Amino acid sequence: MSTTKKIQSALISVFSKDGLEPIVRKLHEQNVTLYSTGGTQDFIKNLGIPVVPVEDITSFPEILGGRVKTLHPKIFGGILNRQDNESDVQQMKEFDIPQIDLVIVDLYPFEKTVASGASEQDIIEKIDIGGISLIRAGAKNFKDTVIVASVNEYSLLLDIITEQNGSTTLENRRLFASKAFHVSSHYDGAIFNYFNTDETIYKESIADGQVLRYGENPHQKGFFFGDFGAMFKKVHGKELSYNNLLDVDAAVNLIAEFKTDGPTFAILKHNNACGLASRKTISEAYLAALACDPTSAFGGVLIANTKIDVETAQEINKLFCEVVIAPAYDDEAITILQEKKNRIILVQNEVELPSRQVRTCLNGLLIQDRNNITDNKEHLKTVTVTEPTAQEIEDLIFASKICKNTKSNTIVFAKNGTLISSGTGQTSRVDALIQAVDKAKAFGFDLNGASMASDAFFPFPDCVELAKKAGITAVIQPGGSIKDELSINYCNENNLAMVFTGTRHFKH
Repeated sequence: MSTTKKIQSALISVFSKDGLEPIVRKLHEQNVTLYSTGGTQDFIKNLGIPVVPVEDITSFPEILGGRVKTLHPKIFGGILNRQDNESDVQQMKEFDIPQIDLVIVDLYPFEKTVASGASEQDIIEKIDIGGISLIRAGAKNFKDTVIVASVNEYSLLLDIITEQNGSTTLENRRLFASKAFHVSSHYDGAIFNYFNTDETIYKESIADGQVLRYGENPHQKGFFFGDFGAMFKKVHGKELSYNNLLDVDAAVNLIAEFKTDGPTFAILKHNNACGLASRKTISEAYLAALACDPTSAFGGVLIANTKIDVETAQEINKLFCEVVIAPAYDDEAITILQEKKNRIILVQNEVELPSRQVRTCLNGLLIQDRNNITDNKEHLKTVTVTEPTAQEIEDLIFASKICKNTKSNTIVFAKNGTLISSGTGQTSRVDALIQAVDKAKAFGFDLNGASMASDAFFPFPDCVELAKKAGITAVIQPGGSIKDELSINYCNENNLAMVFTGTRHFKH
């Protein structure tokens, strides 16, 4: 039997009629018998095209307020029969079941209804029963049936039936079946997640993945699954790479800590801040952030918590950087930044980030709640005789925000609203501190009077000893070690101020 099949009949039952008319007209032109229900039937009839009501096949009306329309053996028999199976062929004749070669159906907008904040009653009514059953039936029987389950496939169907004069190949039908099963599985996942209260069960379905140039390295394939367009408006530059996206993610999470602060600018490299400063103007903040580590800033990702003006853009334009992100730009600032052909310029939109973070691990996934705690003055508990000054408290909070978003083990030094240096991703906290001290000295920063943040407690006093020798006068850490007193005693004996937050900020 030929695998190329001519469409002679079609069942069309859709919620949205957008884009349907050209297909209906083409099918009519090709003498295809059309079956339909409810509003779709009226739509076709209003085009002046003959349509057979489903009730004429089933001899049964729509019931229960439209909840039951197509759920009938004569409809599903017409879709599911195997044309190369003699028993199926005989039963089709015996029960007078019409052949249905094409099914065009979409589903009630469940996700949109949930997102709209509708009542549970309205949401429940948007759980499609007949439509999802038609999709599964048509996709299962793809050897004989064409299933179109989304308006996104209308143009593909129209092209095929136009170019192939109403016929489809087995390859065509298998492709449509694949797309249909994607629609049905995504839909069922959304419904499950609406009802699910068991945190040990995880289901996620993200449509429209983006193919990246490659992964972390050129020999690795890379993809992004998410709604990038909801988060950013890209106004200039090349396509973002896998590594760009990781840096952008780190930048967005970091700058969120300073959302309500004064003008703040951050520069990141390999997911860690190499420069960050808060100042009276965004231009001053950028220059101070750049001075933290101008070497690492080369090729970095830049992000601001407020509009980038012309003065700031002129300074940025002197630096080679991959990505610039801000909530807004002066028009002339964008013109200046566009002078570098490949520089990516993003306008960041106000979008709520997922409440959970997911990453692959071994042969499965690790899932955790987002770290939504940002240390503030109310969290601080002074554990030393020496109290931190008002400026030191500001710097301790500033350093803690950076520390939270830096690879563990980490130590961060800050002074007067400026990142002085940090030790990142070290195997010991002492190594992280030594790295931070050496880096500060390399760029000529004076650590006298600076504040220090640690992402976890000190099990021994060695870190506060090294910090004191470097000039540090105030320390912020979570506390919680059984040997906290060792560090506290050293601080008391050497006039260091130390505060505990009670919250650890590991970032593995």
